[in-house]
Amino acid sequence: MTGSDDEARFAPAPVRSRDFAPARGSRADADADADADIAACKQILAVGSKSFAAASLLLPGRMRGPAAAFYAFCRIADDLVDFSDEPNEAVTQLTARLDRIYAGTPDDDPVDRAFARVVRDFALPRALIDALIEGFEWDARERDYETLAELLAYCARVASAVGVVMTLLMGPREPRTLARACDLGAAMQLTNICRDVLEDAERGRLYLPAAWLRERGVDPVDFVARPGHYAGDARVAEVVEAVLREADEYYLRADAGIGMLPRDARPAIRAASLIYADIGRVIREQGCDPSRGRAHTSKARKLWLLIRAWVWPTPSGEAKHADAPVIDECAFLIEPVVDALPARSGDHV
Repeated sequence: MTGSDDEARFAPAPVRSRDFAPARGSRADADADADADIAACKQILAVGSKSFAAASLLLPGRMRGPAAAFYAFCRIADDLVDFSDEPNEAVTQLTARLDRIYAGTPDDDPVDRAFARVVRDFALPRALIDALIEGFEWDARERDYETLAELLAYCARVASAVGVVMTLLMGPREPRTLARACDLGAAMQLTNICRDVLEDAERGRLYLPAAWLRERGVDPVDFVARPGHYAGDARVAEVVEAVLREADEYYLRADAGIGMLPRDARPAIRAASLIYADIGRVIREQGCDPSRGRAHTSKARKLWLLIRAWVWPTPSGEAKHADAPVIDECAFLIEPVVDALPARSGDHV
């Protein structure tokens, strides 16, 4: 499960950017080459990340290309680590690839070229992308999460890092805005985790805090080995509900940050927040029982939420959430952005 768009985690085969590479001719027309690279990125996402392809329609036009380049690189990077028999070697390859991207000498690959332009044009801190790759590595190594703090550290890497990058693509770099982006990433990832408990267990994975299960008398190892045995188990439902309550708090805090974004970017972010929060509603309607199947919202409900986000993009959240401290496990994501800003009074993390 990585980021808010987790389709890549269940893909039957890795997506390779070279499969979508445009024909390379004269480089006299740099703009045409850049457009071709972005088109290749969008094609990759249309095949492997349909959720992003649909959600991107609400993004302002100025963001669609950069966002596609970023998400395409994430998809390729995730697949490279996820489908590798040697995660260490895959991470080494990715690190070298990023070295070339950040040096301005990307590989002759449409995704790398497009992402290198985004890195240059938006001054994306390398630490954010390194955090994402570390999260991919944690997935490949099937890392366990004993506590909520450990789980939030995972969310920081695979989801909040994405939120910070997307905020930078929108324009804002203020710490308080980035802190709210971290909240939304964490909320959406916690929702993903609650939605996918059964599927993850069937794959031998557990993202619910193991300590919370033990406190209720559930052996995490046995739960992963026999998830069907726990169908309708109130103890598991209590843990799912507890994680959803954490997500609820982060959605509230994130709402206070939407008004800090440029107006043209608010509908897309509001829509993402509403749709993912609504998945939590469905999970609760199912009694927080993973055996009831993967929760999803109907197309009609999604359409209503999209309209709501378009008409009322700025939620009326309580002002107290606007200056809530950043999630401890996410502070390292904001620090490199702040370090690159001119010194100003009042900024804090």
